[in-house]
Amino acid sequence: MASLFAHGIVGYTFTKVIDNKSLKWLVIAAIFSAIFPDFDVIAFKLGIPYMHPLGHRGFTHSIVFAFLWAFLLAFTLGRKNKLIWFVVILLSTVSHSVLDAMTSGGRGVGFFIPFNNERFFFPFRGIQVSPLGIQKFFSAWGLRVIYSEIKFVFVPCFLILVVRFLLIKMKSKFLSQT
Repeated sequence: MASLFAHGIVGYTFTKVIDNKSLKWLVIAAIFSAIFPDFDVIAFKLGIPYMHPLGHRGFTHSIVFAFLWAFLLAFTLGRKNKLIWFVVILLSTVSHSVLDAMTSGGRGVGFFIPFNNERFFFPFRGIQVSPLGIQKFFSAWGLRVIYSEIKFVFVPCFLILVVRFLLIKMKSKFLSQT
């Protein structure tokens, strides 16, 4: 899996790109939703095997789960902005699985569970898989993870946010001249 930091920054970026109102609760929900699929690690404690549909990178990493989660949050928290909430939460949740499918470890991602229990990776797998546990994260392995996430997640998100900022600034300047 990618680290919580990488998943969170992608959720934040989706919120800032899609929602021009900067809704505080949407930002928090998007960051949480981008991290939430990894709560499936509790399956290990419950004796559920990794490759089981409810195991790690199983149902909570599926597109169906992302739709259900986005629908739930959009209609319970979205108030007047249900469509924006739905899109941001859906993309944030799916982004978790996309990042995990680009990591160097694990047994793949169950994108299509419950319809197909097969696990998948993308051809690009340059993001170093994050260790489970805080102690292992603060090690040479953790440093490799952070480096790969800076390169493949944080820099692209930063560039997207800079472009967004510049476009808003240009639009504001253009509107003030008319």
